[in-house]
Amino acid sequence: MIKKVAILANGGDVSGFNAVIRAIVKTAESNNIECYGFIDGYRGLLKNDYIKLSSSDTASGILQKGGSIISSSTNANVFNYKVVDENGNVEYKDLSEQCVKNVKEDGFDCIFTLGGDSTQKSARDLSLKGIKVIGVPKTIDNDVACTDITFGYNTAVSVATEALDRLHTTAETHHRIMVLEVMGREAGWIALESAIAGGADVALIPEIPYDIEKAAEAIKQRQKIGKNFSIVVVSEGAFPKGGNMSVLNERNNGKGVINVQLGGVGEKVAKQLEELTGLTARCTVLGYMQRGGTPTAYDRVLSTKYGSKAMELALEEKFNVLTVLKNGKLDCVPLEEVIGNNKEIGAVQGGTKESNVRVVTMEDDLVKTAKNIGINLGN
Repeated sequence: MIKKVAILANGGDVSGFNAVIRAIVKTAESNNIECYGFIDGYRGLLKNDYIKLSSSDTASGILQKGGSIISSSTNANVFNYKVVDENGNVEYKDLSEQCVKNVKEDGFDCIFTLGGDSTQKSARDLSLKGIKVIGVPKTIDNDVACTDITFGYNTAVSVATEALDRLHTTAETHHRIMVLEVMGREAGWIALESAIAGGADVALIPEIPYDIEKAAEAIKQRQKIGKNFSIVVVSEGAFPKGGNMSVLNERNNGKGVINVQLGGVGEKVAKQLEELTGLTARCTVLGYMQRGGTPTAYDRVLSTKYGSKAMELALEEKFNVLTVLKNGKLDCVPLEEVIGNNKEIGAVQGGTKESNVRVVTMEDDLVKTAKNIGINLGN
């Protein structure tokens, strides 16, 4: 019998975190189960820092709130955790056994892991050590394997679309090319869907190495019919044929976390398009605006469905799985399927050839739709 569960939110924040937490708590309470939340994701699990969650108190009034009431961590890999000794020397240690000890001593029957590819990889690794886990797929990039959609994605697309609507008026008024750089390291879902929704003329995504000459030609064709402005959407992970992703910064937070910060491709594309077309080009980087704030109605419903289903799975004692949405129906898949060939313990970073990241394929309906309505994909 499940009597006591805990939730952790991990990775970059998204709109919908709190809706998932609320749904888990409410479903738990209706089944007389105590619910707790670890503070700061896996870091809280390691430090055994948690609070009691209640729909009448700590988890009340949070459905419409962005962020996470139990916070989140983006660089806490407990299998390779950064430790600084008294002399200031840095080393990385596997502290996962402490997490296992905490869970067992606290008496938690299941841990719900709200996060993306890296979060679920660590969840799988902890499951091998005897911890019962159930994952819920989160990321604005929409790149978690085995599910049709992640919570937080719809809100990010909506924010990007609104930005495009606003950029459209400036572009048309001043006869400019307006470039919008959106998030998307390995997957171009946000760029592609917002381009369609926002009436963009060019969309450059990581899955299709772009030829800037092709993008410029599409803009020149618009000029020939009297359209002296264009809208371009670029994923932060987009890169030219024969080139590399644009790196803004590199850090050393240890193995198994993302140490490369992407950025700059939007400015690069704007400069090149200005030179090739003769039109003034300006870049807007949407950045964290995509992550924060009130979730859309769609994300509120999706997050609530995910949270409720995750608790149902716990009641059914279906552990070490990811809650998914497939063909419009809630289901679950083993975490082993989610992580793909990324089997090495502690190697949690996504976007590698071993990872099972969900990316845009050329057979996807979004790609076909974009091409049908004349959006240039840089190829």
